[in-house]
Amino acid sequence: MYGRAFVPEIQEFIRNRDFKALREAMVELLPADLADALSFLNPEERAVVFRMLPTALAADIFEYLEIDEQEALLRSLGQAEAAAILNEMAPDDRTALLEELPGTVTRKLISLLTPEERRVATMLLGYPEGSIGRRMTPDYVSIREEWTVAQVIEQLRRFGRDSETMNILYVVDVQGKLLDDIRLREVILAPADRRVTELMDNTFAALNVNDDQEVAVERIKHYDRVALPVVDSRGILVGIVTVDDVLDVAAEETTEDIHKLGAVVALDEPYIDTGFFSMVRKRAVWLCLLFLGEMLTVNALSRFSVHIEKAVVLTLFIPLIISSGGNSGSQATTLIIRSLALGEIGLGDWWRIMRREVLTGLCLGGVLGSLGFLRILLGAQFSHQYAVHVLPLGFAIAFALVCVVLWGTLVGSMLPLLLRRIGLDPAVSSAPLVATMVDVIGVTIYFGIAVIILRGHLL
Repeated sequence: MYGRAFVPEIQEFIRNRDFKALREAMVELLPADLADALSFLNPEERAVVFRMLPTALAADIFEYLEIDEQEALLRSLGQAEAAAILNEMAPDDRTALLEELPGTVTRKLISLLTPEERRVATMLLGYPEGSIGRRMTPDYVSIREEWTVAQVIEQLRRFGRDSETMNILYVVDVQGKLLDDIRLREVILAPADRRVTELMDNTFAALNVNDDQEVAVERIKHYDRVALPVVDSRGILVGIVTVDDVLDVAAEETTEDIHKLGAVVALDEPYIDTGFFSMVRKRAVWLCLLFLGEMLTVNALSRFSVHIEKAVVLTLFIPLIISSGGNSGSQATTLIIRSLALGEIGLGDWWRIMRREVLTGLCLGGVLGSLGFLRILLGAQFSHQYAVHVLPLGFAIAFALVCVVLWGTLVGSMLPLLLRRIGLDPAVSSAPLVATMVDVIGVTIYFGIAVIILRGHLL
């Protein structure tokens, strides 16, 4: 429920034009809850609410809204109101908004900023798209190694209010080069006359401003930090990346990978906001490629047309064989892709993975092969179509299942590693793509085994 529970109350205040009560009620809510409530109001009601809020609170709430909601709200507000919110926003959240808007809109909004905020916005937007520079904020507290704890506390009082986080303090030299990071707790618990250099251990983790955003996700998780410093090529501290921004990156990357696993070109907008023709185009691309791949299955079947004419019963088990191989491949590729994303395995583990998947494929194939053999035995009790050759057919189906399932697990496990090796996203080896590859070879394996085992029986 969260903020949704407050929607009727807010709408009642607006209808009664009781703006004083509306303002008093809103300032008592958490910004996240109020942002959630605003998503259920129409644009006119949102504009009324924002005009009633103090500027700082309005900016806090604005940062919680989705990008499309932010854009719509800015259009409904006056230029002065929009400028006040944009200038009050955290630089990293403002960058996330500006980079999603058309160029003309971005330039117009940047012109509303104060000279200092305009300089910051332009600097952040100047970094490559997808880089950590786009996600960082220049709002942090830096200190000098020769300062005493008392001087550090004074620095916090002067500049800490505008800092994104104060859990970690960053030690820099005269040129701004990062020397170390110190937890705030260590400073607070130290005597007032102790110098910063006595608290330093000269070990710290930092990100490069041009690193990919996914690097920040891995590093913050690895070092268990709420924020990490960002430096340029000279080691100069230029900003910090906080865990809330990293969570946004992780969500975006996970969404993109899930789309790829489903054989869909990653959506740029939420599903419900994606245009009809855009949705069709993004889904049609992969469907057409998979369709062309499946046409190879037709070619494989045509090679065995003579045998199919002699034993039509073999066609009855094609879906059983092929789907088993495709399903085992989909399982394997999903497990490997996720393990790669979590850093649990690397390219150097390919041989261990292959050995593991060979054994797994044989075991899984043996289980499904046994079920297939039982299916043939039971089917022979109710049909005389293949009762005479029940054992050879049962062995053919069982052995084909073992081989096709083994092939599926190998393709599903090795393809993501191959794609990573050549520099592509492993998520591209989506479950439908693996299933298509298994279908083509699986048909050949199935009929090849059937011809060998059933020669002199059904064939």
